[in-house]
Amino acid sequence: MTRSMTAFARQEQVLDTGTLSWELRSVNQRFLDPQLRLPDQFHALEPKLRDLLRNRLNRGKVECQLRWHPATQESELQVNEALVKQLNAAGDRVNGIVGPTRQYSVLELLQWPGVLAAESINLTELPAAALALFETSLEELIAHREREGQALKGLIEQRLDAILAIVAQVQKNLPSILAQQRQNLQDRLSELATELDPQRLEQEIALLANKADVAEELDRLVTHVEEVRHTLQQNQAMGRRLDFLMQELNREANTLSSKSIVTETTLNAVEIKVLIEQMREQVQNIE
Repeated sequence: MTRSMTAFARQEQVLDTGTLSWELRSVNQRFLDPQLRLPDQFHALEPKLRDLLRNRLNRGKVECQLRWHPATQESELQVNEALVKQLNAAGDRVNGIVGPTRQYSVLELLQWPGVLAAESINLTELPAAALALFETSLEELIAHREREGQALKGLIEQRLDAILAIVAQVQKNLPSILAQQRQNLQDRLSELATELDPQRLEQEIALLANKADVAEELDRLVTHVEEVRHTLQQNQAMGRRLDFLMQELNREANTLSSKSIVTETTLNAVEIKVLIEQMREQVQNIE
C-alpha cells in the first residue's frame, strides 16, 4: 500500500497515578530517522520503542515525544506516628532534666524531618502502559500515512493518465507530421531552379524520417508509466523506486523534445515534463 511519510498521531491515557500522552510526527527523509524524547523514568523503554519503529516503518524522520503528568491532587500526607511518639518522649526526658522551660508546639513537631511524608505512588506499571500507548499511537500514525499515501497515489495516477493521453496523440499525429515534412522538403527543393536527383531526395527524406522517429521514446514512456502503476500496487516501501522511474520518464521526455521537428510535438514534450515534475514532487513524500 502506498504510504506517505508525512503524518501526525496523538494518544492520551488517564491512569490513577497520572496522565500519559504520546505525540508522533513524521516527515519525509531518505532513511528512517527516529528521534525520541522521554522523561527520565522512561529512558529504559528506548530500545523497545526503536525496535517497534524499525519493524513498522522504512523511511521518514519520526519525532516521538512522551509526556507524563503525575496525579498530585489526591495525594495525602502521612504522619509517622512512631516518630512523633519518640519525639514526645524525648521532650519529656529533656524537660525532666532542665525543667519545663519550653514545650514543643504541634507545628514544630510537624516540621521535624520524617514526621510527614507524601503518600507514595506505585509507578511500576507505568512503563508497560507507556509502551502499550505508544503502539496505539504508532498504529494511528501508520493509518494517517496510508490515507495520505492513497491521496498521493490518486494524484500520481491522474498525471500518468495525462501522459498516456499525450503519447497517444503524438503517435496518432506522427504519420501526418512525417508526410507534411516530406512535402515541405519537396516544396523547398522545387523552389530551387535545379533538377532534382530522386536518389538524393530519398536520402534526405530518409534522414529526416530517422531524426523524427520517436516511436521508441514513446514506447518507453508507455512502459515506464505501466511500471509506475505496477509499483504503486506493491505492499512495500516504494519511494526510491518511484524516484528512479521519474528520472527515466524525464529522460525519455527530453529525448522526445530534442527529436521534435514540429512545434506541436515540442509542446507535448514540455507538457509531459511538467507532469513528470509534479509527480516527482509527490514521490518525495512517499515511503
